[in-house]
Amino acid sequence: MQPVYESNGFVERFTLGEGSLSFAVKDTLNVAGYRTQAGCPALAQTPAAAQHASVVETLLASGCRLAGKTTLHELAFGVTGINAWGGTPVNPRYPTLIPGGSSSGSAAVVAAGEVDFSLGTDTGGSVRMPAACCAILGLKPGYGVLSREGVLPADSSLDCVGLFARDAQVLRQALNRLNVPVASPISDFPDVTFIAAALPEIDAQLVQFLTDANVEPQRAELDSLADAHRAGIAIISHENWQAFNPLLATGAVSADVATRIRAGETVSQQTLQDAEQVRQRFTADVDALLEKTPLLALATLPELPPTLAEAADPLSVVNLTRLVRPFNLSGHPALTIPAGELRGRPIALQLVARKGAEGLLVQAAEWLTARRRR
Repeated sequence: MQPVYESNGFVERFTLGEGSLSFAVKDTLNVAGYRTQAGCPALAQTPAAAQHASVVETLLASGCRLAGKTTLHELAFGVTGINAWGGTPVNPRYPTLIPGGSSSGSAAVVAAGEVDFSLGTDTGGSVRMPAACCAILGLKPGYGVLSREGVLPADSSLDCVGLFARDAQVLRQALNRLNVPVASPISDFPDVTFIAAALPEIDAQLVQFLTDANVEPQRAELDSLADAHRAGIAIISHENWQAFNPLLATGAVSADVATRIRAGETVSQQTLQDAEQVRQRFTADVDALLEKTPLLALATLPELPPTLAEAADPLSVVNLTRLVRPFNLSGHPALTIPAGELRGRPIALQLVARKGAEGLLVQAAEWLTARRRR
């Protein structure tokens, strides 16, 4: 399928000077002198940021060039990337499909070749899901690995700043500039455990993708995935209610997002306590599997990405996050890699590593993508 570039996902474009890698940032990260609007009309008159978000400042200090800010699903609270006010980026490689949310613009500008890499945020899959939809790489580092200073919302027990790239070597360079070291390329792929949790035909193709690269995965189950997904939804609902409910009084929050924010008001303390217990159990389950093999592999999305028309009701597609959201709950680093097509729609492989092993995920992506090009 030939790329289509009718919409590039930028809400602000900056003049690029001389430098190394070019990048863009999701409009939930502060850029000095510009409003952080988060794709929401309720923030259209918010004051301009006084200083850059910490990660933006670090990249600029390393010589990277900031190309602009990108649009997103309103208030980063949705999985489709559809935004009637801020604009819905066209998925460059699959223009009839959703770009994925919430970091839709950041995925689109990378997939379109507009920048070398971009920053997004991932609270429940919001980097990995759009990366999968747009057939590029998307990395969610472990919780707290990259600073959230200057990122909206200010407080979150789930959210991580993440990165998009077309090339794993660019991902390596960007992480190095963010002071997350990536060791030399590996010569042998690590042992990996595959968890079948998506549609059977997707799982079968992902196993074939690994087998074609001469990787023979072990098999295991992760029974706490569903509970972790539900626990993650409860926590994000509660935390987003705390962060955004004052905006509802403006009447300028879109109806679907306002409905999701209001739902957080009814999340009980018992539900939150139960969710924290699930967090502990799921984290232990993942850690136990990672003691057996350095990597876990599973589908990024449990189903094929929907078309824009199929996703007209945003609440109908929340289930698409059920394989990515759990790793926000546990805080493990996770990376999505394009793994071909099924019925003309992209599928993607998600790799998960122990906490602190972001570099191993990049090394694994380099190894797999190099063999795919042969």
